[in-house]
Amino acid sequence: MIMRLIGLTGGIGTGKTTVSNYLATTYQIPIWDADLYAREAVKPGSSVLQQIVDRYGRDILLYDGNLNRQKLASLIFSNSSERTWLEQRIHPFVRDCFVHNIQQLKAGKIPTPDGNPSPYADGVLAIPLLFEAEMTDLVTEIWVVYCSIEQQYLRLIEREKIDSGRNLTQEEAEAKINSQMSLEAKCQRADIILYNSSTPSELFKQVDAAIQR
Repeated sequence: MIMRLIGLTGGIGTGKTTVSNYLATTYQIPIWDADLYAREAVKPGSSVLQQIVDRYGRDILLYDGNLNRQKLASLIFSNSSERTWLEQRIHPFVRDCFVHNIQQLKAGKIPTPDGNPSPYADGVLAIPLLFEAEMTDLVTEIWVVYCSIEQQYLRLIEREKIDSGRNLTQEEAEAKINSQMSLEAKCQRADIILYNSSTPSELFKQVDAAIQR
């Protein structure tokens, strides 16, 4: 069987996590999440976190020594040069994590979530910045999760309220969405487009068709 490495991407609030969770639970496919690796890159004691402190001062940390993500976000989402500086430090770490996992998978050392071989895909690389971080060479096919810009705004605002209890302004939501490549541009480079503008069941039907093609 030819190894399938699916690059799962999309915009903020389009439903990437929903698709990842469905693939893991329904098809028992290993999911590797770039966001989790990015968090690991800036954990207390890491060289990347020290560089961030050196650049922005110790006020960028919470009382427990962890990175104040909300404060950092306010600094980078509206400033492309600062965002680029940060990504140049985090992306190499994230890429190394993916490369390691792919090597382990090829060696048969990474099981599916239930411990058995998957009859479908071999692995999913969930990478919001798949194109921006130039990681397309790691995957064999690209899936983009798509929804309307209005739905992106609503989902992003709702998620922020759940995560932090604060109401995201329209300007803040726009800055986060505009910090990434447009969904239209991503769709032009996709092998599969998953339209998430209806119900979860409709989205899952598209995932089923894509995984079994």
